[in-house]
Amino acid sequence: MPVIAMTQEMGSLAKDVSLRLAESLGLAVMRHEAIERVADRAQVSTSLIGRLRDGKAGLVERLTTDKRSVALYTAEELFALADRGNVVLRGWGATCLLRPVPHVVCVRVTRSFKKRVEWLMGHLGTDDVEFAEAELRRSDQAHASRMNDQFGVTWGDPVLYDLVLNTDRLSVESCVEQISLLASRPEFAETPESRAMLADMALEARVRAALKEHPATRDINITINARQGQVALRGIVLDAEERSQTEDVAAAVAGVQSVDNQLRLMTSSRLFASSKQT
Repeated sequence: MPVIAMTQEMGSLAKDVSLRLAESLGLAVMRHEAIERVADRAQVSTSLIGRLRDGKAGLVERLTTDKRSVALYTAEELFALADRGNVVLRGWGATCLLRPVPHVVCVRVTRSFKKRVEWLMGHLGTDDVEFAEAELRRSDQAHASRMNDQFGVTWGDPVLYDLVLNTDRLSVESCVEQISLLASRPEFAETPESRAMLADMALEARVRAALKEHPATRDINITINARQGQVALRGIVLDAEERSQTEDVAAAVAGVQSVDNQLRLMTSSRLFASSKQT
C-alpha cells in the first residue's frame, strides 16, 4: 500500500505531479474535506488556515490562532490517511511527520525561482513581475518558518527527502515515472514492522488530539508513546485528579488497549505553569 509524502512549493508543479501520480498508481490524495475537518476541530475557518500557511495572515490572526491545535489536528489527519495506505499526501509537513516510517517515500518537487514566477504570473493573468516575486517569497518564508517551528528543520534540506525532482529539467510525466519506480523498490516495501510503526504513530496522534480537545486536559504537555495498542504517558501534571483525567481521556481513544500511567505529580502548586503549554 504505497504512501507518498510530497512537498508543496508554489509554482513547482508539485500539484500536477501529485495528481498525475495518484491517477497513474490508483492512489487517493488528501482532499479539501480533510482540511475542512481540521478547521472545524480547531474552530477556525479554512480560509484562515490557508492564510497562515501562505504567510498572509494578519498580526491579530497570528497572535490569536491556536497554531498548536491546528498542527495537532493536521498531524492526526495525515497519520490517519497514511495508516489507510494507497495515498499521496502533499504539504502540511507530511514529509517530516512520516519520514521515520520506512515504507513512506518522501519527495521534494522544486523549480527555479524564475520559472515559478512565470508560472504564477500566468496563473494569475498578470504581467506584474514584482507582485509575483513578492507572493512567492512570502509563501516560501511561511513554509520555511513553519517547518522550522514545528519540526526544527531547514525547509529544502535535501537530506530530508528520498528524492528531489527539478521540474526545470524534468516533465511532470518523468517525475511521476521516477517516483513510481522508487516506490516499487524493495527499500520501500511495506513490512509488518513498518506497518506497526505507522499504526503506533497514528494512535499517538489520536491520543494527543483527544487530550487537546478535552477541557480538563487541553493544556497538559506530556510525552505519549504507543506500541501495539499499549499507551505510555510520561510527564508532570498538577495533581492526582489531573493525572486520573489524563489517563481516562487516553483510555477512551479508539485503538487504545491499555494505559501505562507514568505521570508524576507536582511537588508544589507554584510550579503549575511549567506543566502547561505556552
